[in-house]
Amino acid sequence: MTAAVQLAPAGSASAVEPLSLISTGELRARLAASSEIAFVDVREEGVRSRDGHILQSVALPLGQLELRAGALVPRFATPLVVTDGGDGRLAERAALRLRELGYGSVSVLDGGVAAWEAAGGEVYTGSNVFSKAFGEFVEHAYGTPHLPAPEVKARLDRGDDVVVLDGRTLQEFENFHIPGAHAVPNAELPYRVHDLVRSDDTLVVVNCAGRTRSIIGAQALINAGLPNPVVALENGTMAWLFAGYQLGHGVRPTPPAPGPDGLEKARASVARLTQRFAIRTLDRDGLARFQAERGDRSLYLLDVRTPEEYAAGHLPGSLWAEGGQLVQATDHWIGTRNARIVLIDDENAVRSSITASWLIQLGIGDVYVYGIDPAAAGLESGAERAPVLGSAPAVSRTTPAELQGLLARDAVVVLDLDTSLAYGRGHIPGARFAVRARLPEGLERLPARPFVVTSADGRLAAFAAADLAAEGRRVSVLDGGTQAWRAAGLPLEAGETSLLHSADDVWRSPYQEGGDRHAAFRRYLDWEIDLIRQIERDDTVAFKVYP
Repeated sequence: MTAAVQLAPAGSASAVEPLSLISTGELRARLAASSEIAFVDVREEGVRSRDGHILQSVALPLGQLELRAGALVPRFATPLVVTDGGDGRLAERAALRLRELGYGSVSVLDGGVAAWEAAGGEVYTGSNVFSKAFGEFVEHAYGTPHLPAPEVKARLDRGDDVVVLDGRTLQEFENFHIPGAHAVPNAELPYRVHDLVRSDDTLVVVNCAGRTRSIIGAQALINAGLPNPVVALENGTMAWLFAGYQLGHGVRPTPPAPGPDGLEKARASVARLTQRFAIRTLDRDGLARFQAERGDRSLYLLDVRTPEEYAAGHLPGSLWAEGGQLVQATDHWIGTRNARIVLIDDENAVRSSITASWLIQLGIGDVYVYGIDPAAAGLESGAERAPVLGSAPAVSRTTPAELQGLLARDAVVVLDLDTSLAYGRGHIPGARFAVRARLPEGLERLPARPFVVTSADGRLAAFAAADLAAEGRRVSVLDGGTQAWRAAGLPLEAGETSLLHSADDVWRSPYQEGGDRHAAFRRYLDWEIDLIRQIERDDTVAFKVYP
């Protein structure tokens, strides 16, 4: 049963139209049904990861609703359930704001995550847990073979016929990688692997930083029918470092395009995957029908090609979602369960087919593959334009040069709303790190000067500046954000030097934690391996196995 609760905006005594509360039992029933539902957790991602969350929930922090909700939940009529840790304050604020932004069916989970746990539901820590739990499930369901780091290193040192393929993103590969490895993001593996092996006898080792993408990448090649022996590097580069081996840095090669023979072999995998996983293909008329029905069914148009291919020409309204990352972090792109998901690729459909095979096994929606001709008319070029909800805030703007002068006179206080990780890598000297959803908390401790608010590109800062201006604060936004400051060649300060709010806004990987890194690796691996036991206890999990 749903119950109405009378809520009012923070700081307002006026009543508003009641929001609905739903019980944990009703939420469980909705998650098990075949109809659409979006279930979002509006705490900061670091808090959600640390304190625990419901597996089927998707992170949508309160302070980022305008920038992320439109892509994550694209249909305004989607039944949308909001939760927080349990006190309801963040959930109520978010539900009201989502309704203001146009969502017509918003309810709040009564008691939040605490109530779910009290009712016997599983609660998970960590980030992208839905996909990582799936990786552990895949290894157990299919018996994905693996080799420990010392065995792989010995084979490389002997000069054996072995190739190491790193299934992470190119940026991650550039940060660190196993010497001699090739950068081939996971969805690209069945597409490009054939030109990287000497023969069918070449041992193929797939690695990532930990476990999930090693497992998914190796099993992807096996499922695609690669005749070679294929293994996952057990525990990834964490195990490599445990063994005392060195990593390479700074090299970012472009994965090779498949030659004619390699492309023919890659195409053969599409038929194999299509038959085994019942992958559905969408033609132009079918896509047009889906687009016309977006008022009744949610539709995600996700382009799984490389960023260069996407920028050269993509379907209007589609977003870039590198296939391997879409599987690794499904909850970053898809916020509605049981929606239509169209994976866009070139006419060969190799990358979209392997990605579709995994999304089908995840059981999150109706998955289709759509091929485009990169030379076709009607395509858009350039970077993606993710939807932003709400009116563009009318706020005063300050240029980087003007801000530099104001700082020299101690005339303003800068608030930086980027992530704490980005703030630590480099911020405007003297800027205070802050979280939008926690403002105006802490402002009373700052000097009584006007504020200049910044974020990566200034968009989030503009919304926060409008919030502060509505409270009567003297505030402007840095035009172009910290990116514009950096582009102007102005100095940056590194480190978490001045925190207005605690730096628990994002999840930090074991590679980003301070202190004993190897101990952090061990804690992470123990946590990830234990996910298989958690999902065995969780009756909301419905991963699928295809023999």
